[in-house]
Amino acid sequence: TWRGKVGRLSAEELTEFLSGGTICRLGCLDADGWPYVVPCWFEYSDGGFYLVPRARSAWARSIQRDPRVSLCIDESTRYNRRVLVRGEATVVEEPNVGGRWVEIARRMSLRYLGELGPRYLEPTLVEPRWLLFVRPLQMTTWQGADWAPRYKHASW
Repeated sequence: TWRGKVGRLSAEELTEFLSGGTICRLGCLDADGWPYVVPCWFEYSDGGFYLVPRARSAWARSIQRDPRVSLCIDESTRYNRRVLVRGEATVVEEPNVGGRWVEIARRMSLRYLGELGPRYLEPTLVEPRWLLFVRPLQMTTWQGADWAPRYKHASW
């Protein structure tokens, strides 16, 4: 039992994990072709991941130029649930004030900051933001303190 439940997350476990307060790390390619990784809030719905970058976020422009992204959503506990995503991002909204991103950002602020979420978000609603959507092309999940069988050698 010290290993926790070992293996892939079930659909229910995946939904529960992705609705928690775990930060996502997004990887994209910058203008020079270098990997660029940034922590960000996300909302998992509609079969993918919504992201709400600030208007001047360098990574939003990078994604507009090249939509290939990777996401890493994991926890640093002994059981280390994790979701790795290879996906394609689309720009749903370019920077604006009052767009569809507002309701998504409100839900995110409550999810990540609890009752203090509105105190953080509301004063910044005059600042333009993007709305991006990452459609997973491949999603890998794992949990527990053990190796997946594919990593083990038959014998040494």
